[in-house]
Amino acid sequence: MAAVCCWALLLIAFLPALILQDADARFGAALAAQCVVVAHSGGALTRVLTDTSVRLVAFGFWLFVYVWLGLAPLAMLATDAYPLEYRTGESTAFAAAVLSEVGLLAYSAGVALAATREGARSTVLEPLLSRRLAPLPVLLLCGISLVLAAVLIPGQEGGVGAFFTSRQALRQSGADPDLAHALRVWALAVPAFWAAVGLVHLPRLSGGDRLLRATRWMLLPLLLALNVLVNNPISRPRFWAGTVLLVLLFSWRRFSTPRAFRVTAVALTAVVLFAFPYSDYFRYDEREVVHVVALAEQFSSNMDYDAFQQMQTGIDYVQENGFSPSAVLGPVLFMVPRSMWPDKPQTTGIELAQYAGYDFHNLSAPLWIESYLWGGAPCVVAVFCLLGAAGRRMDDIRARLRDRHGTLAALLVPAYAFYQLIFLRGSLMAIVGPLLLLMTVPLLITRAARPPRLPSPVRTPAPTGPAPIPGHRRHP
Repeated sequence: MAAVCCWALLLIAFLPALILQDADARFGAALAAQCVVVAHSGGALTRVLTDTSVRLVAFGFWLFVYVWLGLAPLAMLATDAYPLEYRTGESTAFAAAVLSEVGLLAYSAGVALAATREGARSTVLEPLLSRRLAPLPVLLLCGISLVLAAVLIPGQEGGVGAFFTSRQALRQSGADPDLAHALRVWALAVPAFWAAVGLVHLPRLSGGDRLLRATRWMLLPLLLALNVLVNNPISRPRFWAGTVLLVLLFSWRRFSTPRAFRVTAVALTAVVLFAFPYSDYFRYDEREVVHVVALAEQFSSNMDYDAFQQMQTGIDYVQENGFSPSAVLGPVLFMVPRSMWPDKPQTTGIELAQYAGYDFHNLSAPLWIESYLWGGAPCVVAVFCLLGAAGRRMDDIRARLRDRHGTLAALLVPAYAFYQLIFLRGSLMAIVGPLLLLMTVPLLITRAARPPRLPSPVRTPAPTGPAPIPGHRRHP
């Protein structure tokens, strides 16, 4: 109880008060609504950090909401300062804060509905997450990853050096900025990542695995080196590099205990709050001295926290252009080329950037505004209610399977939990391809778990002694 009170005071009272004090706050309806969002997300994050069970999906969701849609908008509304040039009125800011809270209420409702069926077995997720790593598919994926690296890396402009070049330098050089280049990079990064994870967590064979162990020790250094090459934070986005590291960490059985999870989650929360804004050091070719600034200034000036401002832009966009129900087809049919589908919806972040008149289009579009563009608040409620229910079910199943080694739950749930930071930030159409690859590759290296053997029925032992003669009565 003492830990709950301490964390609640820190997340709901102290940090928001620190931001408002530094920001010389200007109070209004929008700021009041945003305080509700901070209290809701801070309370939920407190519960996750002090819970007696491990809830990775809930942690990833509430961590994103608390920082990107909680504290960052609080600083922006208090100072009336934003990282981008587009400005909206007080009513739009209030609507954006209310839209955030509507999504959170729907998510919490979905979690509560799933919690009422905590003991029930899911007919879809349970068999899926119970799948176990299989040696042959894992080894095949390792071989495919190494072959892809041997074929694609030499053909890349800049060769191996391109993977240790900042993204700013790559963008300025104009090296393959098209979709084909992105697909090649993800085709290297995701299989290499899962091949290394699968090799590390491959369960031992019951009949002896000397050959398997020798093969694993031979392949593991190669795959670790390949991951350092294709999944490093210099040329890859910070969110993705962080996902790789966190999956490796939380898929380790030692971090499946509630105590280890709480300690690590607290450390991660501190890193995201205070160190993440400075982690773009490798993004730029010309690196400057790092200047540490107050949280309020960091949140209101850094483009990493553009989510709330993009929500305001999206609300203005809807008021002028109306809803776009057909936009939901974009993420679903993202692989269809525009040459075959001329009216294919634009990526939402780019669409909003063009509407606001920005020259720079690499901006976010949080899932709140994506679903709002499809059909308003009802779509937001439906999307987040399903998201909350699915997340709670995944956490429950992972908890039930924590004693089984090499299950898909131990690998896929952490991957989804931390990729949420990219998924929630958006744009959907820009990240749905890597997300699909991240979720489907593990299915190819696992096999369905064998159902537990039921004990054989106990048969009543036959009576001893000679069999009775028909028609003859035995006397005592």
